[in-house]
Formats: sequence, structure tokens, C-alpha cells
Amino acid sequence: MKLTPPYAVFLGDADDNLGLKMANSIATWRPELCVGEVALPECSVTTGLPQVSIAAAAQQGAKSFVLGFNNAGGHIDNKYTAQIKVAIQHGLHIINGLHDKLTDIPELVALAQLHQVDLIDIRHPTTRFKTANGQKRTGKRLLTVGTDCSVGKMYTTLAIHQAMSEQGYNATFRATGQCGILVAGEGVAVDCVVADFISGAIEALTPANEPDHWDIIEGQGSLFQPAFAGVTIGLIHGAQPDALVICHTLRREFMRGMPNYRLPSIQQTIETNLLHARLTNPACKVIGISVNTSAVDEQTAKETCLQISQETGLPCSDPIRHGVAPLLHLL
Repeated sequence: MKLTPPYAVFLGDADDNLGLKMANSIATWRPELCVGEVALPECSVTTGLPQVSIAAAAQQGAKSFVLGFNNAGGHIDNKYTAQIKVAIQHGLHIINGLHDKLTDIPELVALAQLHQVDLIDIRHPTTRFKTANGQKRTGKRLLTVGTDCSVGKMYTTLAIHQAMSEQGYNATFRATGQCGILVAGEGVAVDCVVADFISGAIEALTPANEPDHWDIIEGQGSLFQPAFAGVTIGLIHGAQPDALVICHTLRREFMRGMPNYRLPSIQQTIETNLLHARLTNPACKVIGISVNTSAVDEQTAKETCLQISQETGLPCSDPIRHGVAPLLHLL
């Protein structure tokens, strides 16, 4: 799945930044690919990109119109359809990360065919994947895994890739979710792949490469998350990671959306992920801990990272506050 920038990012009628996961991802990591943001009058938040109309975005060279919001249920409501039609009429491809599919809306399909643009539902891969073969591949791979979902795996992966690129590593970011795909311009939304083919999809996403090349693979879910562990295990086996980075967030006692399930300890997370990762790569090792410390002050953040490092014997850092350089020391 490949996307065509530059992008005009549609915010819809979002009223909080949590509803702009797609938009904020591209605005943060690839602002140079964005012409600007388009919003309905009732929208009360912004990504910080220039505010433009669809017509102005097209005139400035935009090639794709990104549905950058995520609403409850992931629906494409009628109030958004009118804007999508205008974008199609201006010759823009439509990129959709919601659960509803553009290609299930006949009037949009007909209009897109008329104007010769693509409707791209990035949560729904169209590639026919094969089952995994488990064969060892050349090249190296790093995967982020977590104590829970939504603990910073995508941000950590992107930050590591950026740092490695700046240090001269031969590295590629491999996206496995809709936001990562938008940032990378390609990838596979692994949570929408049929279960039997998840590992095979990741093998295809991270093929054999030069011996010194690193694939930096975006993690999904958690082995300890009852709702999403199936995606995580398939991703781990398909990735055959040489290196794991454990992602964690402070002040979260229970799994997100699972009030009866407590978060595992970091040590338990290390041991369980290594157990499964070493099925397809016996040499896999954990190289560091990434912690989201946004719930505490700076002093507490530093003390907590130091404590985790002392307990695990591994580098520990908050990628936003302190960067990811410490996480690369064991590569």
C-alpha cells in the first residue's frame, strides 16, 4: 500500500487532540509532506499546519486528501462526505484510516472513477499475503513491544529511526498501523490482516536485505492485552527481531479498556516477549526501555528512568523528554 503526497489533512469537526491521531502523526513527523489542514467551522483544534481550503490546497500541489480524524466507531458521516466529494472534484486521492470504507460508498466510488483518483482505505489491505515460512532472512530488525497498547510504540519507533538515520545507519521505518503508514507513505495495517497471514504479511514487509540494514518495525498491541495479543504475537514471529525495545507508560494501573487486567511488570514483559521472539530468532535481545513519563514531572521522570535502568540493567529513556540515544547503545 503506497500513498501519494503532498497531503491536505482534513480535521473534520474534531474538538480534542485525541481525535486527531492521524493528522497529528503526519504533522509531527512529516510536516514537509503537508500543504495544510482543512477543517469544518465547528472544529476547535489544530495540528499547527497552515489552514487552507480544498481548492487552495490543490492549487498548492496537494495530491491526496487525508481523513485525519478518528471519531467514535470510525464512521464516515454525511457531514464529511460533502468535503470528500469536493476533494475528489479537485483531483485529490482520498486517504482514509477510519473503520468505514470509502469503497463501500457507491457515490464516492462513481465520482472517483469519473475524476480518475483513488479511494485508499489504509486500514484494509488489498494485498493477498502468504502464510509465514519462518525462514531466516538477511538484514537486521528492531521491533517495539509494550506492556499495553497506546504506550508509545509508534512514537518510539519513529524516534529511533530518525536517530539512527542521523547517525548514518542504513535503516528503514516499517509501518504496521494506519498512522505509521501515513507517515511512511507505505506499509500494512496488520490489525486488519486475516489472522493466519499476519506473520506472513510482516515477513513480506521486512524482506531480506543487506547485512547492515535495519528495519525499524512499528509495534502493535501487547502480549498482555486480551483484546490485541493475537496481532502482537503474529507481528513478533513475522518480524524475527534481532532487537526489542520495551515500551511502557507511567501511572496506568490497568490495561486500557480492561479494568480487570493489571499491567505486567517490565521484567515480566521482557521475559515473555523474549520467549516468543526467540521462536523465530533465537538471538533476539532486549536493548532498552522506552517510557512515556508525561504523567509525572521532570524530576520524577528522570528518577523513574534511572530506577528502571538499575532494576533491568538496560538503558531507559523517555523519547520525548530525553531522546532515544541511550536506547541505541546496545545495538
